[in-house]
Amino acid sequence: MVAWEHVGLAGVFGGLVALERRAFLQAMLSRPLVACTVMGLLLDDVTSGVFVGLLLELFHLGSANLGAALADNETLAATGTSAAAAALARGNGGTPAIWSLSVLLFIGLGRAGRGLDRALEGYSARIASRALAEADTGELRRAIRQNLWGMWPHFVLSGIITAACAGLGSAAGPFWDRMPLGLVRGLAWAYPAMTSVAAAIAVRGSHARRAPLLAGGAAALICLAVTLYQLQRRLA
Repeated sequence: MVAWEHVGLAGVFGGLVALERRAFLQAMLSRPLVACTVMGLLLDDVTSGVFVGLLLELFHLGSANLGAALADNETLAATGTSAAAAALARGNGGTPAIWSLSVLLFIGLGRAGRGLDRALEGYSARIASRALAEADTGELRRAIRQNLWGMWPHFVLSGIITAACAGLGSAAGPFWDRMPLGLVRGLAWAYPAMTSVAAAIAVRGSHARRAPLLAGGAAALICLAVTLYQLQRRLA
């Protein structure tokens, strides 16, 4: 059964961090690690939020909008993936297999979000021009109103997409219980593999003098840490 209260919470939070990323505050709350952790807290599964956020933060580390070049929308990928993982884990418990499945299904939201940002650029530019014109004539209230109108598409669309991800995760719960054991084990081991690759990408992108060595070391440490975590869960 779909937990509609979780779907609603996920949608509202997804919309709010989309605004934080674009126009309001910009205090890094929309970064994957923070956004995923808060999403997990809201949906009663902080563990899934932290581990999904760790992987996505490494994967998107260093991404930024430079001039006309738009980076992938790491916030939409983070909120959608963590919402799906936490919703699917409800009643099943957060596991590496669930995190892997959620990442594989929804990490593409980053690229989809980039397309959404580009599609809304024209609308935002028109609203900004109107706001400047209103401010030049002394109509500050109308200028503020124009800016608010410029924000709402990002809030609404990001909220709807995030809520849909939470709904899909929640609805998939009964199907997850019927997954073949071999496939679940494969997904469980895919998590440390993906995280190690993401760590290597993050270090390689730092352009450090010994980046290849650091990338390999980071990947090995992440893989070891997650492997030990899995062994601990198995022995518990």
